[in-house]
Amino acid sequence: MAMATTHRFPQFKYVDAVRWLPLQSPFHRFAVLALFDSDTDSSSIQIHSFNPNPLSFDSQFSWPSPSRISSLRTSHFLQKPLIVASTSSGSLHFLFADPSHAELLSEASLPDAALHSLPASSVDLMDAAVECVTVGEDGRVNLVNVGESNLSYRRIFDSGGLVSYTAVRWASPMEFATGGYGFSLQWWDQRKPGGPVSQFKGDWDKKLTSGIVHSIDIHPSRKHTCLAGGSLGTVFAWDLRWQQQPIILSGAGAGNAAVQSISESEVWEVQYDCCIKSNTSSTRILPSMICSEDGILGVIEQGEEPVELLAEPCAINSFDIDRHNPSDVICSLEWEAVAILTRQ
Repeated sequence: MAMATTHRFPQFKYVDAVRWLPLQSPFHRFAVLALFDSDTDSSSIQIHSFNPNPLSFDSQFSWPSPSRISSLRTSHFLQKPLIVASTSSGSLHFLFADPSHAELLSEASLPDAALHSLPASSVDLMDAAVECVTVGEDGRVNLVNVGESNLSYRRIFDSGGLVSYTAVRWASPMEFATGGYGFSLQWWDQRKPGGPVSQFKGDWDKKLTSGIVHSIDIHPSRKHTCLAGGSLGTVFAWDLRWQQQPIILSGAGAGNAAVQSISESEVWEVQYDCCIKSNTSSTRILPSMICSEDGILGVIEQGEEPVELLAEPCAINSFDIDRHNPSDVICSLEWEAVAILTRQ
């Protein structure tokens, strides 16, 4: 693994989430931060410009959030960058930015409790941002259609609280995956309404039945494989073609297998790492990056020793790989800082 240059930028607030903001200009790099100020009990979304030479990370725009951000995503909509955020009070906000500058053009919102009786655990934007899916611990699954000036939504499932959902990820314009308690995963197809079309229960190890899936990723070239990270440092893949057993990549579920665990705490986020060119066959899981409660940002590749990119004294609760420059990774150090890594 090549070396990485790391720059840390203090924020003096809790950094709840970070995302790169996709912009049209190759000369401008911007990041989106979800911040919480415990002194004033106030939350905000800020856009920062990043310049590696000379090094700078400056706030360009700030939007006050009505409550703390629970999930943050970025995408494109009609050639404009789009930020979507759910809050702890249950509201959902879409912020449309200028395509060449870090300025807010317009905003559309759904009020508290319109979608969820509890905070939305996770939201995900479809590429091109035509539709957004939201899930919550209240057991509701909603689809939100994004228009230029309005939002419309419909509830496609409600478990009545019997099942809770903690993570969601689009797989195709018609399919998405959700995760929840007991390391459970569900596969949904809008062409087959009424509930998930396939389910996976994480009962391969009885001690893991209380585990939670915190994050899901699905690679566009292999939508049949769902990557998940959660409690006890667990990272695993669920292949829809062979559904009975998970493919353990790290964590407590590894047992005595030849799998080295990179973390023993909550894995807050997983993403496929497109910076690593894997020469493995289609039966191997593609390399992935994780961040964890015990301060680890690392890379996991099936059959290889895991690599630590960062080991911090505080939680790393989110990260994002720049899709246009995958050697650049931004991550949130919960104790009031942002780190940007450039892999050589």
